Amino acid sequence: MGLTILFGLFALGIFMGVPVAYTIGIAAVATFAYEGLPILIAFQRIESGISVFSLLAIPFFIFAGELMLHGGIATRLVHLASSAVGWMRGGLGQVNVFASMLFGGISGSAVADVSALGSLLIPVMKEKGYSADYAVNVTVTSSIAGIMIPPSHNMILYVVAAGGGMSVSKLFMAGIVPGILMCVGLGIAARWIAIRKNFPTETFEGWKIVLLSAVYALPGLFTAVIIVGGALSGVFTVTESGAIGAIYAILVTVIVYRSLSLKAFWTAVINAVRTTAMVMILVACASAFGYLLAYYSVPEQLTALLYFVSDNPIVILLVLNLMLLLLGMIMDMAALILICTPIFLPVVVSLGMDLTLPPLLDHLNR
Repeated sequence: MGLTILFGLFALGIFMGVPVAYTIGIAAVATFAYEGLPILIAFQRIESGISVFSLLAIPFFIFAGELMLHGGIATRLVHLASSAVGWMRGGLGQVNVFASMLFGGISGSAVADVSALGSLLIPVMKEKGYSADYAVNVTVTSSIAGIMIPPSHNMILYVVAAGGGMSVSKLFMAGIVPGILMCVGLGIAARWIAIRKNFPTETFEGWKIVLLSAVYALPGLFTAVIIVGGALSGVFTVTESGAIGAIYAILVTVIVYRSLSLKAFWTAVINAVRTTAMVMILVACASAFGYLLAYYSVPEQLTALLYFVSDNPIVILLVLNLMLLLLGMIMDMAALILICTPIFLPVVVSLGMDLTLPPLLDHLNR
């Protein structure tokens, strides 16, 4: 009955449109009360969920992304992408994808990507004759580059949800190639649709403009080198890389670009605090929720159920992916990682999946 209350209240909250973090917290606390467990334990789990050193990297990544948006770095990245690929048929769609790859490699956030590039590119695309549906869909789908290409908030959340014991820097390295391939695939799809719809082309301004745009954007792009390179090389921890990256973004926007006003800086601070608060509330409540999942032995029950359906690893993985697809339609990625990782991770481990990097990547990381 307790498990029914836990998932029932969670499903009811999602259906009613209650924010996911509050839905998770309410369902967890209500289940604690039903089981007669001390409520103090629930709030101890909530507090311990955010008492993790690795999570300190998230506010720094978010702050760096906000500084890029309000300090002019995002605008220069868009100019670089426009000069490089804007001449193609439906070139602004390619610009959108390429800029998302560059921006996502610095901010590490799909939300920051949509906020920054959407406000810049969607009005321009509509003005140039692109349909609103195309402009919005390209922006939203390409923004997931921030989830794959390091640094990524979601990779840090995954390590936390998995109970630690994994290297964030190795996860960063593992996301580079899939992230780039994903952006290439999105670019091909965007171009194919643009050709079918006969969207306009832009004039190629010459390689000199491409070179100048790259030079102007280089100081901003170096933020990604500091954040990702520092973490992968072992010079900094992930948290230290985020902090140094945020400081560097301030220096670039104030000293080099001279485009960060006091008002814009204050706006970046406020937005970063709000976004960080939302993420941390979600992590905290998910910790109590995950405690109850372990209390009811949900991972073990799911493993037994899946093996009852089939003992073929490929079939089980397909079922898990289908479940994640359906859940992803109604839940945010961060919430999905925090809730599903403790449930699904034991299942894939039982299938013999190696949670470490392949030997080649592990060798490169050394």
